Amino acid sequence: SLLVRFLIMFLVGGSMILGIRAELFKPGLQLMNPEFFNQLIGVHALIMIFAALMPAATGFANWMLPLQIGAPDMALPRLNNWGFWILPPSAILLTLPFTLALFGVGDGALATGWTFYPPLSVQGGIGVDFAIFAVHLLGISSVHRSPKVIETNHNMFPPGMTLLKLPISLCG
Repeated sequence: SLLVRFLIMFLVGGSMILGIRAELFKPGLQLMNPEFFNQLIGVHALIMIFAALMPAATGFANWMLPLQIGAPDMALPRLNNWGFWILPPSAILLTLPFTLALFGVGDGALATGWTFYPPLSVQGGIGVDFAIFAVHLLGISSVHRSPKVIETNHNMFPPGMTLLKLPISLCG
């Protein structure tokens, strides 16, 4: 489910932050060169935000929303499934240039940070291209998972439940 994928991506991002913290333990360079460090920060942030936290929010909605309104399941299961299966390829695309650089293939992942703020035209290699495409896929996945929450919240009430009887957490 989405919560299992959240946990996997959380562990991947957590292992990256352990490398970052190990490098920052003492002043100077101990474990990695500056380019690799910048790539590690950028990929860590994108994984934690787009591949871990955003699917986790939808995963908790999949779990809690039917319980709160008494629905048998979420609405639009095929759309939910499609958004669910876009996550693994996008996470692979996000980490592929970074992983290949560990084995000496290619020039690594993006070194722009998670905001993509520096001019992307001066960034060499395919790391930025892979990251932009992966973030687009993660956004498409998120967009395809959100209508089911709205549809379930508005149209799958059990008999006798009105808008005034809804839990306050569903009104936002």
